[in-house]
Amino acid sequence: MGSSGTVLQSADKVHLVPFGEYLPFQPVMEAIGFEQLTRQRGGFASGDTLRNLAIPGAPKATPLICYEAIFPDAVLPADGERPGFLLNVTNDAWFGLTPGPYQHFLQARLRTIEEGLPMVRAANTGISAVIDPLGRIVAELSLGRKGNLDVGLPTTLSDATFAGRYRGFGFGLIFVLNLALAAGCVRKR
Repeated sequence: MGSSGTVLQSADKVHLVPFGEYLPFQPVMEAIGFEQLTRQRGGFASGDTLRNLAIPGAPKATPLICYEAIFPDAVLPADGERPGFLLNVTNDAWFGLTPGPYQHFLQARLRTIEEGLPMVRAANTGISAVIDPLGRIVAELSLGRKGNLDVGLPTTLSDATFAGRYRGFGFGLIFVLNLALAAGCVRKR
């Protein structure tokens, strides 16, 4: 927001929550007779891409809305511009007092490690935190605690880690090893 109340920048949520923000396979479900389930119209429309936000007096930030921070291959803008930090704003209230908020928080911490970027995470019911690029918690408001965090933004690593640069490598390696193992088992028979 500008000083006159004008919107200077905005961020769109790119990854919508299935069943909460959109209904997967809605046209198919309607075609096979599930009108009762699909009758409620509305919902949300996703944004087209992540964009960095320019924040006066701070490095550029990539906003990750809600559960967008759980996707290891989709936390940076497609244009390749590396931000100064990740900004995760989330509503974890629907989890209640379950392991959900803790799991969501840990997944967000993994993104900082992969990308070598700090994260500022603001959750309406907690867990809010500032996390350094090595995944260490600099400051935290625990689940259910109100307050604010007044800490400096940790320094960004000069580059993404191996996991951040070669996202599909681990999966590809496991896939190839499983194929080799399966081929070895077939040959023994």
